Amino acid sequence: MPARIVHSGTRPSTAQTAGLALFLLTCLNLFNFIDRYVLPGVQPLVQKEFSANDAQMGLLTTAFFFTYMIVAPLTGWLGDRYPRRPLIVAGTLLWSAAMLFTATVHSYNTLLIRHAIVGIGEATFSIYAPALLADFYPEIDRNRILSIFYITIPVGAALGYLMGGVLGERYGWRMPFFIAALPGVLIAAAFWFFVKEPERGTADELKATLDRTTLSGLRHNPAFWSATLGMAAWTFAVGGISTFLPTFFVRFGGYSVGRAGLLTGAITAVDGLLGTIIGGWIAQRWLRRNHRALYLLSSVSMAFAIPAAALVFFGPRSWLIPGAFIAEFFIFLNTGPLNAAIVNSVAAAIRSTAIAINLFCIHALGDAFSPRLIGRVSDATSSLRMGLGMTLIALAASGVILLVGSRFAPLLPESQDSTALHSKTP
Repeated sequence: MPARIVHSGTRPSTAQTAGLALFLLTCLNLFNFIDRYVLPGVQPLVQKEFSANDAQMGLLTTAFFFTYMIVAPLTGWLGDRYPRRPLIVAGTLLWSAAMLFTATVHSYNTLLIRHAIVGIGEATFSIYAPALLADFYPEIDRNRILSIFYITIPVGAALGYLMGGVLGERYGWRMPFFIAALPGVLIAAAFWFFVKEPERGTADELKATLDRTTLSGLRHNPAFWSATLGMAAWTFAVGGISTFLPTFFVRFGGYSVGRAGLLTGAITAVDGLLGTIIGGWIAQRWLRRNHRALYLLSSVSMAFAIPAAALVFFGPRSWLIPGAFIAEFFIFLNTGPLNAAIVNSVAAAIRSTAIAINLFCIHALGDAFSPRLIGRVSDATSSLRMGLGMTLIALAASGVILLVGSRFAPLLPESQDSTALHSKTP
């Protein structure tokens, strides 16, 4: 279903505007994740220069997500009360400036502070962008739209790994941060001048019940909380794996920093593209027959990812690359569906705040501390394998939560099972 044509005063929201907004926000999200993953790509080089242990390197990511989740509730509140376009631009400029300044740091503590500041800028964009896109497209189409938007997670992560590993090895670890800083500024300028913000809630079709439209009601919204808790467990695993996988390839695969970054980037890019596209496609078709599809697909993907990841961490060296390829494919299957489940669980009146609460929870319970914890276990046991093994438990927990939570999925008007149910209602 194409975006609706809605007129609000002198600021029309057309299908063309919706497409342009999707394109520019997707480009911004690409550089959002490139900037986030440059550091893991150069991590062995940074670790060597600053003589930092695994726990200290994990703390860098923890600091990023700590500020990210602390700022999120405030930015969510702002997003439900003020225009989101200037807030998106401001957040982009802040994280781009922090990336540029990274290239000038010469101590671990300064790097820690700088990485924390990046979290403030990204907390704005990650909340406002999906909420804004939801005002262009109805619930049944949001899985498809958010699958496109979030395909930038693996692609951006891959490019970040590649830039960090390859450029860092050749030109020093600071060079990738210089290169990654400028594009976000240019795209943000284009977004400011060419995109008109739609009327809030114009594309919503589901009934505006109390649990979907009020913060007090949100406490009793099982569709939102099951998706959030399932995503939190998933985020714990993904945060730990993404932080330490290049280092794992160096230690247990015998690869150079550049080669490890290239391999991690290639696997993440291919799997991310295939997994996100295929997962979004399967969920979109399944969703028209079963309103629980967004939750069920996410749960099933965890069941297939766990054994493959176990082969990577504890299997023979010959399974290191094939296992990583299979595991990441299934991990990325739920990218669009799970994010669409969050967006569809609430109405426009509280959507930015709900996304902010979701981000706070998934990072507070997930990757805000998983890299640090994995690093501490690695240091204590002298085995990075044992640290990364905790991600298998997290993936299992995610699958179970989402399977149970599927019973609370909202009935979408276009789903066949929803239509059949309503047709039998007297």
